[in-house]
Amino acid sequence: MAITAADVKKLRDATGAGMMDAKKALTEADGDFEAAVEILRVTGQAKMAKRSDREASNGLVASAGKSVIHLAAETDFVAKNAEFVALADEIAQAVDGSGATDVAAANAVVLASGKTVGDTVAELAAKIGEKLEVANAANYDGDVSIYLHKRSQDLPPQVGVMVEYDGGDEDFVRGIAMQIAAMSPQYVTRDDVPAEVLAHERHIAELTAKEDGKPAQIIPRIVEGRLGGFYKDVVLLEQASVSDDKKTVGQLLKENGVTVKRFVRFAAGA
Repeated sequence: MAITAADVKKLRDATGAGMMDAKKALTEADGDFEAAVEILRVTGQAKMAKRSDREASNGLVASAGKSVIHLAAETDFVAKNAEFVALADEIAQAVDGSGATDVAAANAVVLASGKTVGDTVAELAAKIGEKLEVANAANYDGDVSIYLHKRSQDLPPQVGVMVEYDGGDEDFVRGIAMQIAAMSPQYVTRDDVPAEVLAHERHIAELTAKEDGKPAQIIPRIVEGRLGGFYKDVVLLEQASVSDDKKTVGQLLKENGVTVKRFVRFAAGA
């Protein structure tokens, strides 16, 4: 059966496949449109399997209501794709509406199309030709402030921070979210640092002090000093404020009557 340009266009419009892939599928199916669609679905899944071990560390972040998501791709070129951006916004809204609090729950949410988030992302991945995935998702139920940061003006936001808090006002807390975006703390307070993480840092500090030839009797003091520096790097309340470097974030929060309950920071790209 002769394959016409109109046949190829119809299949491309229905599946998003490339011209050569659409023509090849129609030829293999001897012009049977439904069979060609099935062929493209199968080959698309095969391509997805080959991409499964590739790293999707780029992409974008999006938010809606009290939710933030990271829709990941392999390149920032895809992050600018209009269909990719629109899907990220749709997922963020669906996550917010469903109350999904993690990636597994987010992927299970059903979109307006009747398909799940996971299936919809997989279909777009087959169409675009890159590994795509919902890399992170969060949904909070208290008062929140969200900040989305653009690393480049020609790209969508690639850093997203959501802070859940008590007291104060959202404008002030947005400044705290900007602090988190810029300084990448991992914990709110010292008490939030897992014991195994602290033990590892203490061990490294002890070994470093010994390698430096420090006297045994002063090593405990050196270790505590280095742990203090570690806390200033990774604990939000102990970081120097980027808006007032004479104060810690903890001091600013106290002055403004704000308690940070928790936060998430999702980042795409380098």
